[in-house]
Amino acid sequence: MSRTCELTAKAVQTGHNVSHANNKTKRRFLPNLVNVTLISEVLNQNVRLRISANALRSVEHRGGLDAFLAKADAKDLSQRARLLKKQIAKKLAEQSAA
Repeated sequence: MSRTCELTAKAVQTGHNVSHANNKTKRRFLPNLVNVTLISEVLNQNVRLRISANALRSVEHRGGLDAFLAKADAKDLSQRARLLKKQIAKKLAEQSAA
């Protein structure tokens, strides 16, 4: 499993530890990933995702998973999240047509 957020594509970054003597050694900056279960109100199902804590705050701020995915750019989403976005859009289109 890669260390990448499924909603925001936030991934591992690299950099240096810099000592007082200005010695530089390689290090990795890992994203704060958490396993969460989010509820899709449109699909009436729970969805397990591995997302960053920052993405979780963004989902809450936008009003839930459905609203977040509606505004999210598809290139930032994982394959599973893209599939969810399509399913939600299809279900909303069916509801508006009926």
